[in-house]
Amino acid sequence: MAARRSLTEDEILEQAGLTKPNEDTTSSDSNRSLDKYRNVETTESKPSTALEIIFLILTYIFLFITFPLSIWGCFAIMQEYQRAVVLRFGRLRPGGPRGPGILFFLPCVDNYVRVDLRTTSVDVPPQDILTRDSVTVTVDAVVYYRVSNPLDAVLQVQDPRTCCQLLAMTTLRNITGTYMLIELVQSKKSLSKHIKQSLDNTRATDPWGLRIERVEITDIFMPESLQRSMAIEQEARREALAKVAAANGERDAVKALKEAADIMASNPIAFQLRFLQTLNTISNEETDIYVFPLPIDVVSKLIK
Repeated sequence: MAARRSLTEDEILEQAGLTKPNEDTTSSDSNRSLDKYRNVETTESKPSTALEIIFLILTYIFLFITFPLSIWGCFAIMQEYQRAVVLRFGRLRPGGPRGPGILFFLPCVDNYVRVDLRTTSVDVPPQDILTRDSVTVTVDAVVYYRVSNPLDAVLQVQDPRTCCQLLAMTTLRNITGTYMLIELVQSKKSLSKHIKQSLDNTRATDPWGLRIERVEITDIFMPESLQRSMAIEQEARREALAKVAAANGERDAVKALKEAADIMASNPIAFQLRFLQTLNTISNEETDIYVFPLPIDVVSKLIK
């Protein structure tokens, strides 16, 4: 009767939209009403059957007869980062997950599953992805997740790690295919944020009791032929820039020479000084060249 009264109080609180206070936040999340996303309906609120009550009484009698030897097999220690989901006769016990601390359970009747609440990393296998500009690349990624609801992580999903890995693989392929190759190479951080936001918006891991904390793109591999093509393209671009820089230098040199020629043409003495400077430069070098200076006026008359 006491169990039925407690159930009635829970129903009244649920209808009023209230929840019972609890010191442990994880236990508080687990003691909420059944989530609409849950596929497996739990039966912790249903009364025990007569056969279950008989086996429970026999278990207590056996513990009483074998006391104190049997009492040492009825305790388990949960670490601060662990919670225990207890099943009695295969049915979830009311009260949510247990821990941390000492856990009391009945051998042969109760079964408990340890759940680690710490953040876990999952390596996403390399994925061959076709980008938006029809280029095939291989992308590596790492997913960090943690258990947010131990009950759902045990009851609603068979292998949380594999499910999280496959979901990350699918999301990675879908989102990466919308990027151009140059965008994919230059913006790995934005791609990681985009994948994380997509997983948060869809809330795909909430029914499993998981929370994806971070997604990181570790590396992007391109085919060797594509790498050679990109290297040739970059080399051709650098050569084109070098030719443009050389042409600009020649243009500036020609402009400077033209300005110098204009100045020398306006002043014959400046031309003679430049001529003598050139002779001085030639004479300082070790050479067998003989230079015979001739006046420009004489040469011009001979040409005419």
